[in-house]
Amino acid sequence: MKVEREELGRNIERAKSSGYDYLIKITAVDYIDNVTVIYFFRNLAEGKDATFEVELQPSDLWLVTIEPLFPAADWYERELQEMFGVIIRGRKAERLLLEKWDGKAYPLRKSFEWGKEYTSG
Repeated sequence: MKVEREELGRNIERAKSSGYDYLIKITAVDYIDNVTVIYFFRNLAEGKDATFEVELQPSDLWLVTIEPLFPAADWYERELQEMFGVIIRGRKAERLLLEKWDGKAYPLRKSFEWGKEYTSG
């Protein structure tokens, strides 16, 4: 289901209260003109799945964390930030996945140039 950024939290809260109690994963796809973030959930009791998609403009890449609802979101949200450049607002931990990541390059974006030297200098 496609949702607006402002409605994402409410939709996820509703899904959780309806039994979608397991966060399978969060990922993103870079379509160049937008980055779509996709959340995958499962209702373990009923064996049903649900997805939520949020389209973000490249100039406005941010979302609010869902970690208070699903603590496992921490890892996925760090990946979104470091690999796609999607800023996650409200995160508690500031740990990095990539030891030397400097926020200047996002390896899973189509604009990433493999072999190019991305340094913090």
